[in-house]
Amino acid sequence: MPQFNYVARTAAGDRVSGTLEAGSRREVLASLAGLQLFPLEVDGAGAEAGNGQIRIGRVPAQLLATTFGQMADLLGAGVPLLRALEVLRKQTSHAALREVLGQIYRQVEDGATLAEAMGHHQRIFGEMAVSMARAGGEGGFLEEALARVATFTETQEDLKNRTVGAVAYPCFLACVGTAVVVVLLVFFVPRFETIFANMRQRGQLPILTEWLLTTSALTWKILPWALIALGVGGWFSWRWLGTEQGRNARDLVKLRLPIVGKIFCNLAVARFCRVLGTLLHNGVPILRSLDISSEAAGNRILGRAIRRATETVSAGKTLAGPLAACGYFPPTVVEMISVAEESNTLEKVLLDISDGLERRTWRQLDLAVRLLEPIMLLLLAAVVLVLVIALLLPMFRMATTV
Repeated sequence: MPQFNYVARTAAGDRVSGTLEAGSRREVLASLAGLQLFPLEVDGAGAEAGNGQIRIGRVPAQLLATTFGQMADLLGAGVPLLRALEVLRKQTSHAALREVLGQIYRQVEDGATLAEAMGHHQRIFGEMAVSMARAGGEGGFLEEALARVATFTETQEDLKNRTVGAVAYPCFLACVGTAVVVVLLVFFVPRFETIFANMRQRGQLPILTEWLLTTSALTWKILPWALIALGVGGWFSWRWLGTEQGRNARDLVKLRLPIVGKIFCNLAVARFCRVLGTLLHNGVPILRSLDISSEAAGNRILGRAIRRATETVSAGKTLAGPLAACGYFPPTVVEMISVAEESNTLEKVLLDISDGLERRTWRQLDLAVRLLEPIMLLLLAAVVLVLVIALLLPMFRMATTV
């Protein structure tokens, strides 16, 4: 019988975890309910094998958003859930998504809810989509919940694409500039060493040219070792960043970087506010919503602060206090959350906060990118100019001597 790992809360709000043996996820939920535990996460290594599932590759987020939107349209038009799943499975050309929809169809046909079936593929759909499907199924607004998941997924994908697009050109300039300088130092500058040999022996070589020739010789000698060290260091860094300690360190550095750290922090806070507001609007309990949104923030340091706030909320206190204490939430955001809690408009205010933060952050990012591009071009031009001057100075001196 498969084993399921669970994370739950007691009636007093304490977080507990453990393992249960059960035939299905539904039996685990029933067992937890019998123990008076509120389930937060339920998963198991044996669950996939027990359900005859296979490991499935990733599905593009944009395709998932389209699928959620189409399912919401079908359900809103009165199409039964099983028929909607079959229609979507037949029309998709993505092999992994077709396999997932087929498995969900069979599980729903066997009596599982849509959320329970999606829960077996949480790595693909994400915890937020599963929780909103569960809330929509229990509250009778499944099509609205799926439509909101589609909108949120599209928004997040647009945000990701805009971020990649914003930094792509500066990264390209940095790579090309570094390559140009290395090629000049390694292959072009050494050709002038024999020309300047006599002046170098007489001590008449300009200091800038002497520095350039020395740098070129060192670059030629250390370049292979530098490439090896870079490859080995990159591999070890990649392995270390895959550990819990490495991911925590990476997220902490992202928050503390000068200038761009504020952008990373604002985007993470906006993501958290959007997920939390969307979940609360669709009827997901606040403790469960906070647990989901802490993961959706995309930053472990911020997520840890949100989980500490969750423990405070479970004790009956407000959300704004611990968020202000962590130091990562802007004072204006904390103040708006505090007022929203008093006026019972938290879900609406959270979505407004997310929209406003994203707009301001994108203005800052656009400005930073616009300034970065000319700065990098000027830096590259300055380096090339120094190389040219260093090579021309001895020639001018030779010409005047003659």
